[in-house]
Amino acid sequence: MAGHEFFEPADRKRPVADPMATDPLAAEEPRQSCDPAFKHGVVVGFDGSMSSERALAYAIGMAHRSGSGLIIVHVANRLPTTVWAGCEPPVFVDVPDHRTEVLGLELACAEYLSEVPWILVERGGDICHELEEVGREYEADAIVVGSTHGIVGRIFGSVAGRLAKRAQRPVIVIP
Repeated sequence: MAGHEFFEPADRKRPVADPMATDPLAAEEPRQSCDPAFKHGVVVGFDGSMSSERALAYAIGMAHRSGSGLIIVHVANRLPTTVWAGCEPPVFVDVPDHRTEVLGLELACAEYLSEVPWILVERGGDICHELEEVGREYEADAIVVGSTHGIVGRIFGSVAGRLAKRAQRPVIVIP
C-alpha cells in the first residue's frame, strides 16, 4: 500500500488570541483529527540515522503482525533564540528543515514499506514531547525509537531514556 504524507510544517501560522479574552491561551490551535485508519497504530521516530533505520524496520514488522498502520514521525529542529539574543525566558525559533521532504521521498520509494499502510508526520519541537503527543493523538499501541550512541546522548540524556520515563504508552528502544 502506498504511503501517505501529512506535513505539519514547523512554521505554520497560529491564530492570534482575542485581545478581549481573559485567557491569552484560549485561542490555541486545535490539532487536526487523525485518520481513523491509523488509530492504535505504531509510532516510530525517524531521522534517517542507522539507529532510526533499525527502529523503522522493527516498527514495520510490529505493525504488519498486528495489522495496524505505521505513523512515522520526523521532528524538525528548533533552536533557542537566547543563543543569539541573550534574552530571558528562552524563546524558540523554527529552523527550516527540508530533511522531512527528502525522507518522505526516500520512504515513498522504499519497497519494504509496501507491507503496511503508513503516514509521515512532521513536527517541530522537543523530540520526546512530540513523539508522545503523536502517540496520544493516534492512540498508538507503542512508540518505537532507536537508541542514541555518542557523547551527546551521554551529556544531555538519550531521547529513548527520557521518553521511556514520561510516556503513557509502551516505548520500545531498538539498539
